[in-house]
Amino acid sequence: MNAEMAEVLLYGMIYGIVFMTIVSTAVRYIYSKDLVYISYCLLQVCSLIYILSYSNMFKFTYIYEDIALLLASIFAIVFSFAYSKGRISLKLNNQKELYIYTIFTSLIISTAFYHYILFEYLPYTIIYFILSITLLFNLKENIYAKSIYVVSWSCICLFFYFTGFKEIYIQNTYIDIVLLAFGLEALIFTISISYSYKYLQNQNIEYENLILHQSKLAKAGEMIANISHQFRQPLNNLSYILMNIKKAYKKDTLSNEYMEKKYNQAFTQIEYLSRTITDFKEFYEPSKIKIDFLLKESITRTLSIISSDLDKHRIEIDFDFSLNDDIYIYGISNELSQVLLIILSNAKDELKNIEKPLIKIRTSKTPAEVIIEIEDNAGGIKNINSLFKAYKTSKEEGTGIGLFMAKEIIENTFAGKIEAKNIKKGALFTLYLPK
Repeated sequence: MNAEMAEVLLYGMIYGIVFMTIVSTAVRYIYSKDLVYISYCLLQVCSLIYILSYSNMFKFTYIYEDIALLLASIFAIVFSFAYSKGRISLKLNNQKELYIYTIFTSLIISTAFYHYILFEYLPYTIIYFILSITLLFNLKENIYAKSIYVVSWSCICLFFYFTGFKEIYIQNTYIDIVLLAFGLEALIFTISISYSYKYLQNQNIEYENLILHQSKLAKAGEMIANISHQFRQPLNNLSYILMNIKKAYKKDTLSNEYMEKKYNQAFTQIEYLSRTITDFKEFYEPSKIKIDFLLKESITRTLSIISSDLDKHRIEIDFDFSLNDDIYIYGISNELSQVLLIILSNAKDELKNIEKPLIKIRTSKTPAEVIIEIEDNAGGIKNINSLFKAYKTSKEEGTGIGLFMAKEIIENTFAGKIEAKNIKKGALFTLYLPK
């Protein structure tokens, strides 16, 4: 391979790296609408025009190179402030901090100056300087993504300075060192932004879990009302049992057989109360341990929690409790109960004004998956296309997080999927849970 061919290949590699950075940041902007991505994308577009002109491999006039450099510098400033969120303010508590910040600021200025002398490309020096200053002035905040960028460039500059790399490089390579800066910049930014993106994803997951927990707490009053409803009848029954025992005792007709009968009746009511407490406790108890559990038990628990609300609105439940005894699911039982409760609560809200409100629950299984269908006759869903999107709701007091979280649970905890469609009289939700 001759020197000219090697130079062409090296230039092509740099162009490819910069072009891929442009494409990746453009795609990220389309999905996130974040100023960080579009400003960096436009910066790299201008940088690509600059190096195409700088390389003299294409017939560009110098005016294009100057315009590209000016625009790239402007976009570099916009990107730097967007990435650092404009935080350059500094609060000093004492004179010692003043000395420390002064020393480190001087080091940053010196390194930024050497960065420009080394690579001779102002936009990247602007980014390095602004991000270094914001990193220094905001050490107590989450700055890991920016620190990757700043520390990487600082190490490169220090290494080049102490080894005299620039002189050696110029003497032994075909490609100008300014073009090396483009390749390094794209690589460092990609690593930094990937970390930042992963961090934001983790933050979103934590935020979604917090919203789900808050949503459950917001339902606490409703749940307390359900508990009181569940307890009222058994407690009344226990009261009557005790009154009958007392009456029989006063009349001296309290036989062993009668006492045994009343004892069994009372024990049945106490078991019911205990089971109700367990159902509510398991629903609110956070658990991340996956086990095999009976589908029937999860559905029964959910229905026991919401039964008082369904009774209040005369909503009939069509679910055959005698079936599905052998259907097991691997996952977290109370999280499936949460999903079912979200769907049933939404159906209940839509069925309040229906003449003969009905909810049908059907379960089945195939060799590969368990299928749960929940159908209502509430007339269907209006905005079905945005049904599972966060913060999209048609309710006046809704948060728009319920069905979004239901989808997250089904997909993440159970590796399944959830679908919804309008049918003749209402809506049908279908859950597919892999075995």
